Amino acid sequence: MIDVRAVTLAAVAAVALATPLACAHPTPAPAPRFAAADDAAVRAVLAAQQDAWNRGDLAGYMAGYQRSPALVFTSGGNIRHGWDETFAKYRARYGSDPSTMGKLGFEILGVQPLGADGAIVLGRWELTETPVAGRGVFSVALARTPDGWKVVHDHTSSDPPP
Repeated sequence: MIDVRAVTLAAVAAVALATPLACAHPTPAPAPRFAAADDAAVRAVLAAQQDAWNRGDLAGYMAGYQRSPALVFTSGGNIRHGWDETFAKYRARYGSDPSTMGKLGFEILGVQPLGADGAIVLGRWELTETPVAGRGVFSVALARTPDGWKVVHDHTSSDPPP
């Protein structure tokens, strides 16, 4: 004769043991985050741009921008799209020689992470030793790309004349 109580007890025990295993999920990997090294890498992009500019290396300066038609550059009330158009405008305005490009300085006021793969940099710029000298503010959006951090959107404005 079958002991119904023993079979029921065994079935309950089997379900009780199997339920946690069936419901268990692997622990997800921690979500990527914007780390101190990312902040340093973003700042390094702008430092490399400043250094390239001050050497008269316009192509080196432009290496900080994502080489893409999706690049957006806003300045002087104009919106430019794409790396090629941005480079052409810089070359037409400043040339590619230290004597015409002058000396560029950036003051980074803050780096604001946008998730793990993006950041906004707010800062001030000053251009001296050139006929087109000036100063103003900028905000640039950078994205983590396979080629490192790159500027994907630049909004630069000039201070009013004194």
